[in-house]
Amino acid sequence: MKKILVGNHAVSWGVMLARAEVISAYPITPQTSIVEELSILCADGRLKAKFIPVESEHSAMACCIGAAAAGVRTFTATSGQGLALMHEMLHWAAGARLPIVMATVNRALGSPWNIWGEQNDSLSQRDTGWLQIYCESNQEVLDTVIQSFKIAEEIRMPVMLLLDAFFLSHTAEAVDIPEQLLVDEFLPSFQPPFRLDPHDPHSFGCLTTPEYYMEFRHKMHQAVLRGKEICKEVDEEFGRKVGRRYGLIEAYRCSGADLILVTSGVIASTARVVVDTLREKGRKVGMVKVRVFRPFPKEELWEVLRTAEKVAVVDRNVSFGIGGIFAQELRASLANEKGCPPIYSYIAGLGGRDVTPPVLTECIDETYQHPTPDPQSRWVGMRS
Repeated sequence: MKKILVGNHAVSWGVMLARAEVISAYPITPQTSIVEELSILCADGRLKAKFIPVESEHSAMACCIGAAAAGVRTFTATSGQGLALMHEMLHWAAGARLPIVMATVNRALGSPWNIWGEQNDSLSQRDTGWLQIYCESNQEVLDTVIQSFKIAEEIRMPVMLLLDAFFLSHTAEAVDIPEQLLVDEFLPSFQPPFRLDPHDPHSFGCLTTPEYYMEFRHKMHQAVLRGKEICKEVDEEFGRKVGRRYGLIEAYRCSGADLILVTSGVIASTARVVVDTLREKGRKVGMVKVRVFRPFPKEELWEVLRTAEKVAVVDRNVSFGIGGIFAQELRASLANEKGCPPIYSYIAGLGGRDVTPPVLTECIDETYQHPTPDPQSRWVGMRS
């Protein structure tokens, strides 16, 4: 079935198809219509789930933690300041190995107050133990919601899927809705190995002394690392059943490219147009979209980037004092690889500013013109 959906409603319908059992929610722009639609789907009986309205995002994640510990499939959604308010509870969810799925509509953090798109909200949570998957289209959003539940439940770690504020969240596209029976075959009912049960007692989030704490953290780390293979397997299985797959990364026209542009989210759509235009002019440019950021797909990126002469990373985020976050992660992960091409770092599109073809072309031109990268990330698309 085809349906015209904004990105937020693509999330909601993905959650319905996944048969989530508990949804805890607090509204925040530009996420609100995700949980509004879910409240309607619950109220009219299309989704048999307990919908819990709460007084804050901190409480929303606390409810999800309790529900997931009780052994039910659990979902929430947030954006920007709401995700920041959840920060403490994100650690508790990951540390307890709870397979919660959360959609985050990437929004800039204040101050100054801004409700438009930027990745700093999610990237400021990258060390909490949550897997992070960045989506480019509303179709990918719906499919990724379904995949995320299967990934989370397989490795018993929470998953955060990301979509750009307004570019996806409030923009309508034709989305293919898989048949419920097909989704049920792909994603059976949740059967956790451990749950809160008075007849079979277990403890979640208990006090751990120094003799054991590191071992808990090591198991979390190994679970997230294993998540990379599980993401691949789940995506391939989804592709076999539904006919769509996305990969950890997507390489576009990278064969024979001397310069490869690396980006994520909706910027990738614009980058494809730029690559096609420059290829027609004889310039050997390619593009890589990073979809799965945690766990970081180092080997997959290296396989594509190692033949390039230069790499240009365009970030819709900034770590103040160092620069673009994807660029820094890429540099760090490839630092010990022999023959690693120089990695140029660009920051664009903060606070929802458009990243247009001329902006990306400027990044590419600058990369060609400079023999070595600047020590600092270069900011492009700025007001003069």
